[in-house]
Amino acid sequence: MKEKIKQLAKAYFKEIVSIRRHLHQYPELSFQEQETAKYIASLLDKWNIDYESGIAGNGIVALIKGKNPEKKVIALRADTDALPVVEKNDIPYKSKNNGVMHACGHDAHTASLLGVIKIMNDIKDQLEGTIKFIFQPAEEKLPGGAKQMIDEGVLNNEPKPELIIGQHVYPELPAGKIGIKKGPYMASSDEIYLTIKGKGGHGAMPDKITNTVLIASKIIVELQQIPNRLAPKGIPTILSFGKVIANGATNVIPNEVHIEGTFRTMNEEWRAKAHKHITEIATKIAIEMKGTVDVNIMKGYPVLNNNEILTEQIINYSKDFLGDQNVEQLEIRMTSEDFAYYSQEIPAAFYRFGTNNPNNHDFYPLHSANFNIDENSMETSVGIMAFVAYKLLNN
Repeated sequence: MKEKIKQLAKAYFKEIVSIRRHLHQYPELSFQEQETAKYIASLLDKWNIDYESGIAGNGIVALIKGKNPEKKVIALRADTDALPVVEKNDIPYKSKNNGVMHACGHDAHTASLLGVIKIMNDIKDQLEGTIKFIFQPAEEKLPGGAKQMIDEGVLNNEPKPELIIGQHVYPELPAGKIGIKKGPYMASSDEIYLTIKGKGGHGAMPDKITNTVLIASKIIVELQQIPNRLAPKGIPTILSFGKVIANGATNVIPNEVHIEGTFRTMNEEWRAKAHKHITEIATKIAIEMKGTVDVNIMKGYPVLNNNEILTEQIINYSKDFLGDQNVEQLEIRMTSEDFAYYSQEIPAAFYRFGTNNPNNHDFYPLHSANFNIDENSMETSVGIMAFVAYKLLNN
């Protein structure tokens, strides 16, 4: 079966690349993936695959049932949305939707999952159980398509999956390799919005005004004690502020200062405590300096936790399929992923497949206007996910 899946991945390679290029040309932003969903549905219709559309807006769930469909159910997930980036690549399949680009590789994720569907449909008579294929919209924007699909029953509606797997492009790895990590892998992410208020006025008359700019400055500095001093030992924590608007002048202190930032960590219990620290510290400083502060913490994606047992299985199957040298151990990432919502509900594993051409020295990271992949990586992404799914169902 391993050799058969490799042969099928190779046989379907050109078609999957063509699908990926079509998706790349017509990217759509989060919650706007109508044409992408129509395109996916058209392929599923063409291949006679059962599916349901319109889930959480533009989500699609397809099913392939094996010879004993009730024996076991697993889910495979791909995200379908793109980013608000103007593409700078000079390629034949460059984005035709100005200002929108698949700069995070979701076109490759979607095309890969479609390739897995083709393979699993070919071998369904040799499958034990059922595979639920989740084409999820809106990974890039809160509240996240994963949460919305879960709320609409994607994990609880029959057939109910007992585990879920997702994959993501990884330009730091050469094509042909994958990377994976057991346990907590990606951070939670929260958006922090602070509005400092006071009686502004002439900068040369400090006794007549509330210096909202000074309050904001002290709040930013003092909040750094959260990751630097208050965070429990061994729990990675980041609090950073990237936007400050104090719309005054050289001699004008404004009535309001707006601060925006992000909080990320790898532990849900500590995350909740840190939110309280942010509110308490900012409020205390503002009051002491005769101002006020509105604290708005927009809770984002949770910690993505790779189930230890499932991840170990994937590592073993991947080494069998690719060779030990092509399966690498990853470090934690302080970036976030809404796949984390699935990992909070059922055993889940999220891994990366390498997309870098070793001979290409022009390296562009994710979310870059020049990001692209070595399309040879898609033979790996399709083959490995199909093989892992087969092994999980049949063992």
